[in-house]
Amino acid sequence: MPLAPLPYIDEHETVIEAAAEAVWRALSETLVRSFGGRGATAYARLVGASDRTVSGPLPLTEGSTLPGFRVTAAARPHELTLSGGHRFSTYTLTFRLEALTPTRSRLRAESRAAFPGLPGTAYRHLVITTGGHALGMRRLLTAVRHGSEQRRTPTRPSP
Repeated sequence: MPLAPLPYIDEHETVIEAAAEAVWRALSETLVRSFGGRGATAYARLVGASDRTVSGPLPLTEGSTLPGFRVTAAARPHELTLSGGHRFSTYTLTFRLEALTPTRSRLRAESRAAFPGLPGTAYRHLVITTGGHALGMRRLLTAVRHGSEQRRTPTRPSP
């Protein structure tokens, strides 16, 4: 029996001047840079996240991990779902990639989460209600967009 989806939090999107495959690679690289550092590892340990290390190949595939996340679905280059949980929340972050043209793509990030009990409610307030989550998601999508668009920019030969 499939589990009911977690409650919807929000969705953010950006249009990127790059092919879907370039965006897919940049998404994986950006996620590893954003969630794979010492700060994210320390935070994952502090809140008791299930996954606390970076593992698996790039681009990310099902079963790969990042501190706080496990890749639970990867349909390259269309959809990537990260799931996780810790003392205060259970959550999913799903990235959906749509090719608009051969050189233009739309990337959407949907967040879902449950925050059980009084500690979860307090955590939700700190992360969601303050706008911190939305700011982080916008920055993440901007980083993916910049990484994708730089990847497609041809280098000019030196004179």
